[in-house]
Amino acid sequence: MIKKILLLELLCFILVVIACNPKMTTTVNEEVKVIETEVEEVVESMQTNSGINLDYMDTSADPAQDFWRFVNGKWLDQTEIPEDRTRWGSFDELRKKSSEAVLEVLNEAIASNAYPKGTDQYKAAAFYKSAMDTASINAAGLSPIMPYLTKIKEIKTLDDALAYSQTHADMGGAGFVGFAIFPDLMKSTVNAPYLTSIGLGLPDRDYYVAEDDKSVETRTKYKAHIARMFGFLGDTEEVGMDKAERILALETALATPMMTKEQRRNPTLLYNPMTMAEVNAKAPFTNWEKYIAGLGAPGLENIIVLDTNYLVSLDAILKQTDINTIKDFYTWTEFNNTAGYLSSDIEAANFDFYGKTLRGAEKQKPRWERALDQASGVIGEPIGKLYVDKYFPPEAKAKAQEMIDNVKAAFANRINALDWMTPETKVKALNKLNSFTVKIGYPDKWKDYSALDIVDVSEGGTYAANLLATSKWQYADMISELGQPVDKTEWGMSPQTVNAYYNPLNNEIVFPAAILQPPFYDYKADEAVNYGGIGAVIGHEMSHGFDDQGSRFDAEGNMVNWWTDEDRTAFEARNQKLIDQFDAYEPLPGVNVNGQFTLGENIGDLGGVNVAYDGLQLFLDKNGRPGNIDGFTPEQRFFISWGTIWRGEIRDEALIQRIKTDPHSPGIYRATGPLCNLPAFYAAFDVKAGDAMYRAEEDRVMIW
Repeated sequence: MIKKILLLELLCFILVVIACNPKMTTTVNEEVKVIETEVEEVVESMQTNSGINLDYMDTSADPAQDFWRFVNGKWLDQTEIPEDRTRWGSFDELRKKSSEAVLEVLNEAIASNAYPKGTDQYKAAAFYKSAMDTASINAAGLSPIMPYLTKIKEIKTLDDALAYSQTHADMGGAGFVGFAIFPDLMKSTVNAPYLTSIGLGLPDRDYYVAEDDKSVETRTKYKAHIARMFGFLGDTEEVGMDKAERILALETALATPMMTKEQRRNPTLLYNPMTMAEVNAKAPFTNWEKYIAGLGAPGLENIIVLDTNYLVSLDAILKQTDINTIKDFYTWTEFNNTAGYLSSDIEAANFDFYGKTLRGAEKQKPRWERALDQASGVIGEPIGKLYVDKYFPPEAKAKAQEMIDNVKAAFANRINALDWMTPETKVKALNKLNSFTVKIGYPDKWKDYSALDIVDVSEGGTYAANLLATSKWQYADMISELGQPVDKTEWGMSPQTVNAYYNPLNNEIVFPAAILQPPFYDYKADEAVNYGGIGAVIGHEMSHGFDDQGSRFDAEGNMVNWWTDEDRTAFEARNQKLIDQFDAYEPLPGVNVNGQFTLGENIGDLGGVNVAYDGLQLFLDKNGRPGNIDGFTPEQRFFISWGTIWRGEIRDEALIQRIKTDPHSPGIYRATGPLCNLPAFYAAFDVKAGDAMYRAEEDRVMIW
């Protein structure tokens, strides 16, 4: 604003001088044009960076009746979900923008030859090139997986099958248990070994055990898909369908004893440390010391079992299953896990079921985008180096840190003001809050990829070989961490990822560079909009430290109870009210949001918007109120911005899958559900009893 005023004043001064001295007219006219242009650019920049696109709003809607429509109505009217997407919204728009930016820097790196062979950036570019080499991929056909399918054909006994799982663990090979190494939930400074259940062909246990019409229909289509895929391996339709029937029966038997998705959200149920002798007693179908040693971890005396019921049930399931069914299951698992990376006809058949049938997509994403997603997934940080060098200004990081400080201060104020928490527990809650590690933009220490061997296509490298190399490298990297101190400087997301997270074991909140962009964040824009966008995301991640899961971990990241029984009871009573609120939402006829499954994210949203609003007030108290912009108060702009970031549309099939598998509520309820509980929202938009956005005071939920 200051720059605009100074320029306008300078323009007026020049015009006065011209009036007094006509001889200056020609020369000064050019200067006037330059300054007029600069003024226009400043004004345009200010309008562009005001933070809210008014053209997307439907201001004819009453925000007290339909806040979703008020904020996003015109965008909803004019937006169609792209054919290659199953949903489209603010996150998706930004992810597409980020992908295009990453593609640009990768192509620049490839064209410039600026990164010598052996550097991380060279490896990232070489991997991407191999993923784009469709001619070689199609020519290879099934050959990349044939050595593994041949090994499976040689299996004669259950012991043979388990031996295959051992020797192929570093490529994510087929098996009946998973092995993982990550921080001990009770001692988060040390990496511990875990036995896990496995992923199956359908996305979640519910798909196998639910008896509603949609689930039954999905299982029928899944069998048809399995039979179709076995056709690529040379089987007739009849043989393929026979295998599909038996594979589905085995997968259903494996899925049934697995923990439900609601149970998996409770970390206390996941922590089951056992001696190897105890594991042998519970699942005697193999010698576990020998099996784990074959996975690369000899000499283990203890291991943590994540799903005890699954492990116990596995013994009977495997002893009752004939070896041919086990071999067919292994074949299907290997083929299914790699189908998206094989020849175009196989990849297209895979998409027909997982993309079209399960999620409602009409066509695949472009090849470059799929390749880029895969590259970012397996060798993300070198790509991130290229991305942040070009797209992440240092001032964005500094300003984000200031916002985080305000939101954290607001959170502390809210903890101190809680009427349901005792002083004893408040002290520990504040200690945890003040112990948060904050990571912004990109790692201070980049991951070392020197041991990863990626071969460029010009030297004979192939997509399959490079994928296998990354899998082996990741597995070796994991094994090397067993029993070692946890490196808490590591990031769980690459800088180009449009997302954020809270890690309870590190007690850290992490904001990759790519999410620090409009509509979430614009360091040049109005602060009310930024606090309603990235400020609420910051508050959301902080609130995860105090949700139904995160609250079970202390300031050091250990699963240690720091609550009094009285406080925990009061907390869970408030949680139940939030569960009930979201259980009532019905996005499709007969399809309700699962309030228990989405509880953690809903607590994050409710806490996030509360503390971000209070953080904005701290900022305004310190820096002054800017007055109305675009006709809206700072408070109104804050809530409009909050509604904007959850803007989106989703296909029915994808929505059903999301409700079954995703702990986040649909966007419309993330935007409006928390606001119904906030007095500040009622004041900002004059919400009264009888309005659709109104909830009776006794029904409102206030946790943090």
